[in-house]
Amino acid sequence: MSRRTTSLIAALAAVPLFVALSGCATASSDAGSGGDSGSDETVKIGVVGKGDPQWAPFVEAAAEEGITVELVDFGSYEQPNPALSEGEIDLNQFQHIVYLANYNVSSGSDLEPIGSTAIYPLGLYSKKYDDVKSIPEGETVAVPDDASNQARALLVLQSAGLVELKSGGTIFSDLADVDTEKSKVKVTALEAALIPTSLPDVAAAIINNDFVEDSGLTFDDAIAQDDPEDPNALPYVNIFAARAEDADNETYLKLVEIFQTNEDVQAGLLESSGDTAVPLQTPVKDLVDSLKKVEKDTEAQK
Repeated sequence: MSRRTTSLIAALAAVPLFVALSGCATASSDAGSGGDSGSDETVKIGVVGKGDPQWAPFVEAAAEEGITVELVDFGSYEQPNPALSEGEIDLNQFQHIVYLANYNVSSGSDLEPIGSTAIYPLGLYSKKYDDVKSIPEGETVAVPDDASNQARALLVLQSAGLVELKSGGTIFSDLADVDTEKSKVKVTALEAALIPTSLPDVAAAIINNDFVEDSGLTFDDAIAQDDPEDPNALPYVNIFAARAEDADNETYLKLVEIFQTNEDVQAGLLESSGDTAVPLQTPVKDLVDSLKKVEKDTEAQK
């Protein structure tokens, strides 16, 4: 979900793009039934942000392998998963595992990850301190007030040594999970869009990627962020998703390989994220295992 992916379970921030869904049909040829790559197949992939610079070279590279990719552009994050479930598209690529788990549990669907793309680290910023260690004990740090971003923000603060979470940290952590006696800083929650203007009033703040540049900061200004190697970050890896019956489709897996290994695609991915994306080739089994765990945890919360 590129840098948009930081506001997820609660539906993420909608991108003002025209929705072109009318007339969408299932992919032609045998793409949905285990066809081999290189057989002039057409695969419809749902995205949010068709104009992002990774997609043009991706379509071109796929064509060189005999696969015609048709990108279906959606105007909000709520639409690509239902379209995939209903067979209007063959794959989608816009979300991370937490978002997919929430959709599956809410809708009773069984969409699965078939490959990773990248993780977009969520950063901690400060106007007062150059590094985390300089933040004095007892200072206040702001986090977003929406559920999914707040949980992820608290995990970042815990990894940075600023707070300790009673549960050890989960995708459902909130301010009540903060062990105030063992934490270095106090934590306050603010509306995500208001945090940049409030940054001078706190020691530091977790700022959603969408608002970083708008607040006069650069992504390089982050004094802490997600560690892609941290197991707690795995649920926030962005993925290609398919219907469960298509999880082993050779054409679809070939498209994932193209995305992960084509230099022009990877360069476009970095460009579209302001060089914040960390490209990943996470084993599919790990993605599926993470999805199942998050789904189980999500069901337990309902």
